[in-house]
Amino acid sequence: MSRNKSVKDYIRTIVDFPHDGIMFRDVTTLFADPRGFRVAIDQMLHPYAGERIDKVVGLEARGFILGGAIAHQLSVGFVPIRKKGKLPGTTISQDYKLEYGEAIVEIHDDAIQPGEKILVVDDLLATGGTAGAGIKLIERLGGEIVSCSFIIDLPELGGRKVLEEMGMDVHVLCEFEGL
Repeated sequence: MSRNKSVKDYIRTIVDFPHDGIMFRDVTTLFADPRGFRVAIDQMLHPYAGERIDKVVGLEARGFILGGAIAHQLSVGFVPIRKKGKLPGTTISQDYKLEYGEAIVEIHDDAIQPGEKILVVDDLLATGGTAGAGIKLIERLGGEIVSCSFIIDLPELGGRKVLEEMGMDVHVLCEFEGL
């Protein structure tokens, strides 16, 4: 990554995807650049230097990429939160509202032990629905969330406020205006 390039500079915007009026913030261009991806992971880790973290939880699907890399750097376990029906073992589920309907996410019922310190990661914070549902699952299993870390925040959609009202610490690398 060039010295003058920020993480935000590697994120491509695709107009009218997946629907008209949406400005899709595509992090695959960031992931594809080895230096950019490394800087993003390092910046996502930096606020937690010296903190106890037992597991990293990644939200489907790009949170798996980030969460795996961060868990590797921390030498801790990784736990996926997936869409309903995608995990093979016994799960607990949480429903949540989307702009266009409802969805359900799940976690294995033995993935987190009471008292474990958890870092939640994903690429994008929009309305906070998916992250909020994930937080509820982690807390139901007794996990203690250290923080939630995202590459992108879309402040107009209010997700950060939702998570902060849940008592969460939220860290983001960059913001984009609009939807």
